[in-house]
Amino acid sequence: MNKILFQYLVFGFLKTFVKVLLIFYCFGIILNLFEEIEFLKNINTDIFLPLILTALYIPSMIIKLLPFIVFISCMWFLLSIRNNKDLLSLKVFGYSNFRIFFILAVTSFFIGWFVLFAINPLTSTMMKYYEQTKSEYSLDLDHLVTINKNGLWIKETLDSGHRIIHATETEDNFLRDVTIFNLDSNNNIKNKIYSELSNINNNKWILKNAAVINFKNGMTEEEFHESYSIYSNYNYEKITSLFKNFDTMSFLDLILNYKDLQNKGYNKSYLDQNLNSMLSLPFFLFIMAAVASILTMNTLKKSNNFTFIIVGLISCVSIYYFKDLSIALGQTNRISLSLASWMPIFAIGLFSSIGILQINEK
Repeated sequence: MNKILFQYLVFGFLKTFVKVLLIFYCFGIILNLFEEIEFLKNINTDIFLPLILTALYIPSMIIKLLPFIVFISCMWFLLSIRNNKDLLSLKVFGYSNFRIFFILAVTSFFIGWFVLFAINPLTSTMMKYYEQTKSEYSLDLDHLVTINKNGLWIKETLDSGHRIIHATETEDNFLRDVTIFNLDSNNNIKNKIYSELSNINNNKWILKNAAVINFKNGMTEEEFHESYSIYSNYNYEKITSLFKNFDTMSFLDLILNYKDLQNKGYNKSYLDQNLNSMLSLPFFLFIMAAVASILTMNTLKKSNNFTFIIVGLISCVSIYYFKDLSIALGQTNRISLSLASWMPIFAIGLFSSIGILQINEK
């Protein structure tokens, strides 16, 4: 009998989880579809492209909302077993509030690991195609930036033509092994600049030991400068912001390529933050299931369905802003970025431990 009841709780919760997931998915498709249609409204393209972009984007968005999906699923499931008297039957067969909570929380914990190892590699690949596809149809082609295994590439439009910049690595306020091609409006190369080290602290770049090769009338003229300056639309802050987007990298990619990503210029603090943020997901889902169980079981006998909805909404909004506050504290260097990922879990977990003791007494 215990095995049957255990399976009832696990599979019943998973069914509710899938229902809530599909509801979020449908709302996400509707909202994002309008955004993609707006993005493509002035572009002559396939009618199905907005749907394709939406299909590529939504899974990544759903993973970010997963803690709240688990929270709502847990409250919904507990409310449903209360309404159909199954909760009373479970208690008759020796299932305490704590035991019910623990089964739901552990199930949520394993959902988190499943998402990290099975779903996240797929969604990160989809997000990569999403960004590539969107960049192909972007109307803002004056300034393009990409990061690949060969390093950093930047295209800038100038008054007299455009410029292509390549660097193998970024380090603090510097780019290493910088090669710059200045082209005229007909895409003819005017000059090529090479520098071992370039200071990009502001928009006036200082290139150290720069070799400048000028191309004019079929002739080449080479110059050497200990210090050579150019003006760019990009500076250190703007370039490093490009290394903060980890949506196209899976959890496994971050772990396996950690050192390589650092060498390419990804900031160690942001790497650690995103790695810890992903690693903390199963624990966050466990805590969200705990909070949902505590709130639900403490109000099971004296509340109606409307009260559950209000309590759930207030709790979700509060946790969301608390998590946002934690990230903001990390980004302003008041706490470490790694701690910012775990602080909401520690704080909410401390609150939950008190509530768990209370529901176990009921």
